Amino acid sequence: MRVLIVEDEPLLAEAIRDGLRLEAIASDVAGDGDTALELLGVNSYDIAVLDRDIPGPSGDEVAAHIVASGSGIPILMLTAADRIDDKASGFELGADDYLTKPFVMQELVLRLRALDRRRAHHRPPVLEFAGLRLDPFRREVYRDGRYVALTRKQFAVLEVLVAADGGVVSAESLLERAWDENADPFTNAVRITVSTLRKRLGEPWLIATVPGSGYRMATGQDAASGGADDD
Repeated sequence: MRVLIVEDEPLLAEAIRDGLRLEAIASDVAGDGDTALELLGVNSYDIAVLDRDIPGPSGDEVAAHIVASGSGIPILMLTAADRIDDKASGFELGADDYLTKPFVMQELVLRLRALDRRRAHHRPPVLEFAGLRLDPFRREVYRDGRYVALTRKQFAVLEVLVAADGGVVSAESLLERAWDENADPFTNAVRITVSTLRKRLGEPWLIATVPGSGYRMATGQDAASGGADDD
């Protein structure tokens, strides 16, 4: 999941980003409306978290832009405006959820995951592939009925690969979806994470390396030999 955080209080914005990172949720921060619109134009986001009172185009204007674009990006308004008429106007603008400040990080995470499940291009609540069962909400993975313990980052990478339904996902796409805009494009993080994830899932390998292209979930002979390039 990749989230856009539009918040003009730097300390709060960084705290939110750090908290989401601990939950393997990648996020970018925009401190004003112009930056938010710029990021929306160049990146693909699963959810936008908007403060309404920000410099430049307001959070309301950013919300209106998202709705008008037809992108289907769910909007969570995170604001100090807590009156019922404030909430009503927010939902009328197209907000999918509304959380007032101060808030508890755990509640924000739960709301983001709930929105992620319901988004317009949503995937099934539970993903399954060749005996693998991945529950995005409970953050649980089973293979052939056996529970597989994964780190948050390994889970995030696996979620992207399984959602691709056998399609090839480039290392760059994995870096974008499971990390964030500050990730070093020259890092070995993707290769290392995929290698350890493959071993956690066990044999026969379920993640195949596609030389020069990336990775994909696979079955059969190509999956059985998929780990050689990363070990």
